[in-house]
Amino acid sequence: MTPENTLQSTINYIKKELEELYHARETESMAYILLEYVLKFSKTQIQLNRTENIKKEHFQQIKTYTQELKTSKPIQYVLGETEFYDLTFKVNEHTLIPRPETEELVLAIINENQQEGLHILDIGTGSGCIPISLSKNLKKALVSSADISAEAIKKAKENALLNQVDINFFHRDILKWKTFNWENFDIIVSNPPYVTEAEKSKMEKNVLDHEPHTALFVSDHDPLIFYRTIAELALQYLKKSGKLYFEINESLGYEMVDLLEQKGFNSICLRTDINGKNRMISAIKSH
Repeated sequence: MTPENTLQSTINYIKKELEELYHARETESMAYILLEYVLKFSKTQIQLNRTENIKKEHFQQIKTYTQELKTSKPIQYVLGETEFYDLTFKVNEHTLIPRPETEELVLAIINENQQEGLHILDIGTGSGCIPISLSKNLKKALVSSADISAEAIKKAKENALLNQVDINFFHRDILKWKTFNWENFDIIVSNPPYVTEAEKSKMEKNVLDHEPHTALFVSDHDPLIFYRTIAELALQYLKKSGKLYFEINESLGYEMVDLLEQKGFNSICLRTDINGKNRMISAIKSH
């Protein structure tokens, strides 16, 4: 066993390899994530055992992952999984990596809807993080989820099995919602594509190169197309006093308020995330 294989020297190796691509705080975070994943150690265990050696095969595994990270591939795709709402989710290039603001949306829904047996529709399944987290945390909820990507649904089904919940998944293009049969729901929630083409230039290379564009981007000419479509579906299939929840583009909050007002929704609430940005909106169907 060589000195290079101590926990501390391994952290230093990862940070050195990634320093040209990421900020120092990010490289340190990635180092801990890799060590926690490969060694099955907690962050505290790593900090308390910095001078301990690690096995050669573990170091080689970390080295392989580090080289993948140098291609700008997100660490969640490198490891094939991520954490969301205290649950583990498998992810790949067909699924968006779940974001902290989406956790805030899920938390709001759970806090505001404690009744048993709610019938919920999630639109835009992705990894399944929203429907699975809701199913796991709302008693006897009946949860369905639709996505245009068969590959995303395949991964979401894997995650439902992993997290021991039963979700009804539908392979559907929501823009053609009128061609499908739907049930009536207490809650409809969606985190649809909302990044405009004009905003692409501001995005990180690791997102642009690796995450699925169909789940991210909308046309500059009609950035609210999914919200308008889903609001129309909700008018028809939400029960009376049913609730609609969206994650939104932070720059389009007031346009979203206008859209939902025009559609006749009540109790419209534009919500900020932990960073004070308009990232969520909710409304109630009045009739």
